[in-house]
Amino acid sequence: MTTTGLHALYQELSLCTGLDLHQLLPQDIQHEVGQVNAFHLADLWRSTQLQPDTPYPIPSFYKISLVSTPSRAECADKTIEVAPDALVFLTPKVSFQWRPTQAQQGQFCIFTAEFLLPILGGLTPGEMPLFKEDGYLVFQLTPTQKARAAAIFVQIHEELASDYAHKYDLLRAYVVELLHMGQKQQANTLRQPAHSAKARLTARFVELLERQFPLTTPQQRVPLRTAKDFAARLAVHVNHLNKVLKERTGQTTSELIGGRLVQEAKVLLRQSDWTLWEIADSLGFVDVAHFSHFFRRYVSVSPGTFRTGEAVVI
Repeated sequence: MTTTGLHALYQELSLCTGLDLHQLLPQDIQHEVGQVNAFHLADLWRSTQLQPDTPYPIPSFYKISLVSTPSRAECADKTIEVAPDALVFLTPKVSFQWRPTQAQQGQFCIFTAEFLLPILGGLTPGEMPLFKEDGYLVFQLTPTQKARAAAIFVQIHEELASDYAHKYDLLRAYVVELLHMGQKQQANTLRQPAHSAKARLTARFVELLERQFPLTTPQQRVPLRTAKDFAARLAVHVNHLNKVLKERTGQTTSELIGGRLVQEAKVLLRQSDWTLWEIADSLGFVDVAHFSHFFRRYVSVSPGTFRTGEAVVI
């Protein structure tokens, strides 16, 4: 999903809830390949008390909600009675509208299919049994299950506010843990989605890309840097690889490679004492000038400025 599309989405959510755009929009939204965010239902309820019918405009996002209070919702052409202590899973396929009957308590997180790409092995969330039903699933939780889900949401909120370089890896793990909680309660949880040829190719690409990292010494070099490099290693035509990745992730081969290179560059700039030349060389750039031009294209500041923390946080 493009940055422009994300901004438009959050602007719509801002109008719906009355919350300031900066309260909703992640600070580093431009710098993560996929996107994730989390909200407290109480905050949205306070801002929408004059709007009893509260739509959630999330056309490109999957959503997991932990609802602590009773409510009613309209999903597609059905009315759902949501009892307290429910875990609700929603896909971008359906329109969804809360009709709360009292002050709402709970929380929810939203994420794109691209966000989970590195951890689902080429699958998209829509291919998981959880999201193959009617576009939504509602599970009632025991007190123990609710406490566990609430603890995961606490970790999500804490990590979103942190400046840990690998925060998004942790966030992916937390989201997947919530997905597993739902799958455990689903009747067909043992039926795993079949890996199509396109899913297998995507998974192999992601594995090759991730296998090159992390870089631990300046003597290491990234061997695969271009779409042509990956296509040759995967024994497919470069155009076919690009078409499959674009279809399944929304990004081109070069965009996925570039995003991962800049992610590693950020970590090295912030957490190592390597010189700019050593970082550029390990990432496969011919000189610091080319590396700086590449980095600016993704982060909008120079590597040196990013390293000192003067303008951007991860």
